[in-house]
Amino acid sequence: MPIRIPDNLPARKTLEEEGVVVMDSTRAARQDIRPLSIGLLNLMPNKERTETQFSRLIGATPLQVDLTLVRITDHKSKHTSEDYLNTFYKTWEDVRQHKFDGFIVTGAPIAHIPFEEVRYWPEMVDIMNWTQTHVHRTMFICWGAQAALHYFHHARRYRMDKKAFGVFRHNVVNPRSHWLRGFSDSPMIPVSRINDIDRASLGPDLEVLIDNPEIGVCFLDDPKHRAVHMLNHLEYDNRSLADEYQRDLKAGLDIEPPANLFPKGDTAVEPENRWRSHAHLLFQNWINEIYQTTPYDTARIGEA
Repeated sequence: MPIRIPDNLPARKTLEEEGVVVMDSTRAARQDIRPLSIGLLNLMPNKERTETQFSRLIGATPLQVDLTLVRITDHKSKHTSEDYLNTFYKTWEDVRQHKFDGFIVTGAPIAHIPFEEVRYWPEMVDIMNWTQTHVHRTMFICWGAQAALHYFHHARRYRMDKKAFGVFRHNVVNPRSHWLRGFSDSPMIPVSRINDIDRASLGPDLEVLIDNPEIGVCFLDDPKHRAVHMLNHLEYDNRSLADEYQRDLKAGLDIEPPANLFPKGDTAVEPENRWRSHAHLLFQNWINEIYQTTPYDTARIGEA
């Protein structure tokens, strides 16, 4: 079954070329089923690329999904035009009365700013609280995960001596977790972050599911808040880290090539994607769990 996204969204063409089935509104309305409603709060500067990455993974499900693109209400994007945002996005104020089966909060390039000093932090707090009453399952990613762990669990974030940058082998801590069905024991996962979470500050209501002793915690289950926290980037495409590396080089930064990305370390060769299957597994497991447990009556979403 397909994913339903705005008819003229640029990501649509890319997805169709990749074989992802995309449904228009007219066809979707003819199907006598309740589609899953998933929201994507996109905090990344390159909105179109991020939309495509997440739509690719969500659209691979056998279920019909309505994807709503959401942005911070009063934030002015430096990289995406207001016309584009007004055409394809809803503000959080627009959707705050809506209930979602699933909701995704992306990363944001503000790792150097303390949480409470982020300009839109008050709205982020409102959104995180709102997920407890209006969302059945939430996935927080990268900065979004750090923010949620800070707010819900008072987890301590600290700056690492060196940025973790590349594709690194991780350990599956709990292979029986329903979030990790089908995962291999040591998946390769893209990482791009300078901050880590102090393990000692993680309380007993959090379960570490994927870990790397050197780079840090990767993926956690948070059943109390009906959430999972992914601190790294399984959603990345094969060029994401490579393009970040080229961007930093042009900016004059002293940065090494992303580890384990380029074949034989040759940056002139197209990167290999060695995490795609695990990205699909994670999102299919997440959507499957939502489908099996979300109330059919959307008014009941968020109830204890």
